Amino acid sequence: MKEKQVLEDLEMHLPRRDAEALFQEQPETGNQYLEDTLLRSYLETHLPPKVLEEVHQDLERFGNRLLTKIQPLSWECELNPPVFRQYDAWGRRVDHIHTCSAWRRMKEISAEEGLIAEAYEKRYSNWSRLYQAVKLYLFSSSSGGFSCPLAMTDGAAKVIESLGVPGSLKNAFDRLTSRDPEKFWTSGQWMTERRGGSDVANGTETVARKQPDGTYRLYGFKWFTSAADSDVALTLARIADAEGQCTQGSRGLSLFFLRVRDEEGKLNNIQVQRLKDKLGTRQMATAELWLQGARAELISAEGRGVAAISNMLNITRIHNVIGAVASMRRMISLSRDYACKRMAFGKLLKDHPLHMQTIARMEVQVRGAFLLLMDIVRLLGLAETKLASEQEQLLLRLLIPVAKLYTGKQASAVAVEAMESFGGQGYMEDTGLPVILRDALVLSIWEGTTNILSLDVLRCLAKSHGQVMAVFLSTVQKKLELASGTEELSPAVQRAQEAIGSLRQFLAATGSEQALTMELAARDLSYSLARIYTGALLMEHAARPGASSTDTCAALRWCSQELCPAAGESRRGSYGAGAALQDRALVLGSSRL
Repeated sequence: MKEKQVLEDLEMHLPRRDAEALFQEQPETGNQYLEDTLLRSYLETHLPPKVLEEVHQDLERFGNRLLTKIQPLSWECELNPPVFRQYDAWGRRVDHIHTCSAWRRMKEISAEEGLIAEAYEKRYSNWSRLYQAVKLYLFSSSSGGFSCPLAMTDGAAKVIESLGVPGSLKNAFDRLTSRDPEKFWTSGQWMTERRGGSDVANGTETVARKQPDGTYRLYGFKWFTSAADSDVALTLARIADAEGQCTQGSRGLSLFFLRVRDEEGKLNNIQVQRLKDKLGTRQMATAELWLQGARAELISAEGRGVAAISNMLNITRIHNVIGAVASMRRMISLSRDYACKRMAFGKLLKDHPLHMQTIARMEVQVRGAFLLLMDIVRLLGLAETKLASEQEQLLLRLLIPVAKLYTGKQASAVAVEAMESFGGQGYMEDTGLPVILRDALVLSIWEGTTNILSLDVLRCLAKSHGQVMAVFLSTVQKKLELASGTEELSPAVQRAQEAIGSLRQFLAATGSEQALTMELAARDLSYSLARIYTGALLMEHAARPGASSTDTCAALRWCSQELCPAAGESRRGSYGAGAALQDRALVLGSSRL
């Protein structure tokens, strides 16, 4: 009884708070455009004055809209993911995918802001594509996952444009690029089937049967269809001949356009088997679909489907880079704000040198990734307005897979590191931080994994018979020559020059090697190209008139890492038949395989 009385007396002296909860300042950001000094300095450096004036006003307005109107919708999309209803109350099959009102509003906003239209109206000539990318970059982290259907919509519009916008597709193109929410369509991209994703040549089983009116009926099973609530889709299929036989391999694939629903809203002979239960991007409906005679239009030459859809893949991979850079910028912005508010061990986090070092290292990563993205969309804008030289077109072809694979890896690493900067709060669902991490993890998988894209880099280099690499090296060299005029950048210039020398030696040594050696080196080579080129971009930005000490610091920090890991791994004997056998033994040696 005495012990109980003592405990009660102690409790009475403890001050009781109004609410028993953890109190910490919530990290916040303001107008994303106005707060992004790197973005603004890039635009001020590169855009013509008249274009800059118009763009600046629109981006400031858009930044305010994102903060006050769009960001709240993003959280609604996360809290209200799509729901699949296969049957109605009376047993009739309806296959209805219900999306929340916030998701549907995102579609309207995308049209109003011209997030697809901007690239095709070409109001600013070759700068239109870059301007579109900037708006998508700002929109991405507040889009509630709607950036994904926009990527495929942009890709579909690009394919149709590359075909010359044939009459049968004029209405679709106009809707895909419309600013009118009532007319705007989104597109899906139905490539993945049961045998896998990237290996479409051997994995595509869908059959197309020609009809008397010249259209086709598609029969098959699509294993992974993102944005299943889209209005239209592009898909690959094999055309059956009179005997019902289909040509196998990539030569048997053709590209088709189809409406998902008819004018009455009924599915186009499509059955939804189920929605995918994904780790991230839960805001978007991804489904398994049975095509049971879906009416479609052949839009490529017969057997040229892979070549025709390559334009779509290039665009969606660029969108992947946009999403990666945007997610990194979002996490670092929140980390920075939190560091200015959170007290620990008697002082703010920003006053702890180790904490600031960690965020600074992430900042260097996002700065490099951002400049790489901007350079790619700058080159794309030149190509789309027929202002790109042959060398610039070759460079663009190389940089797209390099940037996609490298930034996808960066985004995952930065998301994990940034989450840690919030301590336990970073692990709490209702902070919204885990959503950013989950959604970032898909960026190294969607549109080709790191290894698949590394092999694409090898194909790009081999197909050009050395031209692409020559353009890459000469472009980097020009940027280094510009940077060499800034004394503070001399250590970075020297490191980059040494990396180029190592890269040349590596290429010379492996030029006559067997395919196995090059395959084993593919990932490290791609990383080397990404790091060297990004370092050159950072130095170029730091060497411009009016550059800040922060720009110089970022370039120096980036170039302090190993810029050519392929050369280092080659010296360590990581490539070749012996290394491949060792790899196999390490992986399988302890198993029964």
